[in-house]
Amino acid sequence: MKKLLLSVIMASVGMTMSAQPGGGFGVFGGFQRPQVKLETSQEWKDVNYAGDAQAYHTCDIYLPKQEKASYPVVIHIYGSAWFSNNGKGNADLGTIVKALLDAGFAVVCPNHRSSMDAKWPAQIHDIRAVIRFVRGEAEKYKFDPSFVATSGFSSGGHLSSVAATTSGVKQTKVGTVDIDLEGNVGCHLDQESYVNAACDWSGPVDLTAMDCGDAMKMGDNSPEDVLLNSKLSQEPDKYLSLSATNYVSKKCPPIIIFHGEKDNVVPCCQGKKFFELLKAAGVKTEATFIPEGGHGMGMYAEENLQKMVNFLKEAMKK
Repeated sequence: MKKLLLSVIMASVGMTMSAQPGGGFGVFGGFQRPQVKLETSQEWKDVNYAGDAQAYHTCDIYLPKQEKASYPVVIHIYGSAWFSNNGKGNADLGTIVKALLDAGFAVVCPNHRSSMDAKWPAQIHDIRAVIRFVRGEAEKYKFDPSFVATSGFSSGGHLSSVAATTSGVKQTKVGTVDIDLEGNVGCHLDQESYVNAACDWSGPVDLTAMDCGDAMKMGDNSPEDVLLNSKLSQEPDKYLSLSATNYVSKKCPPIIIFHGEKDNVVPCCQGKKFFELLKAAGVKTEATFIPEGGHGMGMYAEENLQKMVNFLKEAMKK
């Protein structure tokens, strides 16, 4: 049964990867409105942010319909349990991305290496490369480099949250594990990779406690086991190094959290623990826990999308 669950996840991710942009709902992929038509002034597809011609290092760029000289930027990361390296076309386009564009943010939707391509911390190296790309190519794409935020759903929420809690930290030690959080991906290594704010939508943020609530049990080969090529019982420090909660400090940028209380894939206690840790550290944070919200389902009410927009605009004032 445990192996069957992992097979179902892999199959769902495969379907998400082959779906048309804006369509499909995978186990970790987020709820999409089919055939989304975004209102934009300019779009670029399959831009390589690493300069290496790899499809997993490409991104799609969307600028708001109202033309301006420059736009604040949100990098929105798809969910896939870290199994997909080509999910940018399904990155919550009709919900989160649309709301951000309508509010005047440029949105960058990147691919990143999957757990099959490379093990952790390769995935955060890719996101850091996207952040540096945004700053390095600001003039070309009308980005305002003074405000760069991350956002993401599920495993994308995890990467968004780690990018925020490790903001400004290039290398550190977690127990016995020396971890490089910066990497050397891309052509803009002279640019900074910190973020100014972050949104976490249903993210697994404490990978040492994925059984904290009543949710799907992944068994002997959980997505995080595959990502780390390890087991929690054998190398707990690796799982700490993967956890956004491990890096929380007063230096973190503002972070907003959304989590469904009926999420049966990533338990809501993940978001609640993250929120309490951020508050205790004195970080500017807000959290919305949706009573009937599942893993993507029932999460994207206009009220919640507006909360995200308001939080990011408030963070811009800082």
